[in-house]
Amino acid sequence: MNLDLKNKRALVCGSTQGIGKASAIEIALLGANVTLVARNEDALKKTLDELDTTKNQTHNFLCVDFRRHEEVQKKAEEYVKENTVHILVNNTGGPAGGSIISAKTEDFTNTFANHLLCNHVLVQAVVDGMKKEKYGRIINIISTSVKIPIKGLGVSNTIRAAVANWAKTLSLELAPFGITVNNVLPGMTNTLRLTDLMKAKAKASGKTFDEIQREMIAEIPMTRFAEANEVANAVAFLATPAAAYINGINVPVDGGRTGSL
Repeated sequence: MNLDLKNKRALVCGSTQGIGKASAIEIALLGANVTLVARNEDALKKTLDELDTTKNQTHNFLCVDFRRHEEVQKKAEEYVKENTVHILVNNTGGPAGGSIISAKTEDFTNTFANHLLCNHVLVQAVVDGMKKEKYGRIINIISTSVKIPIKGLGVSNTIRAAVANWAKTLSLELAPFGITVNNVLPGMTNTLRLTDLMKAKAKASGKTFDEIQREMIAEIPMTRFAEANEVANAVAFLATPAAAYINGINVPVDGGRTGSL
C-alpha cells in the first residue's frame, strides 16, 4: 500500500488545534511538506515546531482569518504562484450551537462565508497546480450532521449539508484530472469545541457537565469520544496515493454513532 507523501505539499486549514492540527501532524509523518493555515500567528509557529521533519521536509504557514474570505482568496492566490499544492484539507471551526428557529440571518451568511466560500476560493487557487501534477486530494472536514442533523446545531447542520453537496459536485468535475474530493465526518471528538458545546448544553438544560457528558457517550457504541488523531488518520489516508480511487464520499469517524449507512 502506497502511503508515501514525499515531495507532496499539503495545505491544512484550521491547523493549530483539534482535528486540523492532528491532520497536519499525521500528513507530515507520511512525508509531506505541510503549510499550516490559521489566524493566530503565535499558535502557527508553535504548531510548526511539532511537525515531523525526519524525511527532509520543509514546513511553513499562512496567517489568515477565515472570517474574511476575500483575504483568504488573495493570500491563497499569492501562495500558489510559488508553491504547488497537492493536498488541500478544508477545516474551519463550527458555529455556536442553538436552535434553527432562533438563528439570525447573519448567522447563516457568516457561517456560509467561513465554510463554503473559503473552501471554494481555496480550491480555485490550488486546482490548476493539481491538474498539472495529475495529483490532487481535496479533503473537507465536516460533520456527521450531513447524514443525520444534530439537535441544537441548527446553523451548522444547514451549512455543513451545503458544503457536502458542493464537494460531491466538485468530485464529479475534477475526477478526470486525477483529483479526488472527499468529506471526513467527525463524530463526537475530544476537542475544545465539544467541551464548549457540552458546557452550553449543560447551562441550557440545568444539568451538570458530567451528566451531559455521560448522556452523549451513551449514544456512542464504542462508549467513548474520539481523539483528534483518530479522525486525522482518515484524513491522512485519503491524502495518499493508496486512496486514488476513493472519490465523492462521506467518511464518518464516529464510533458507529450515526444511525445510517
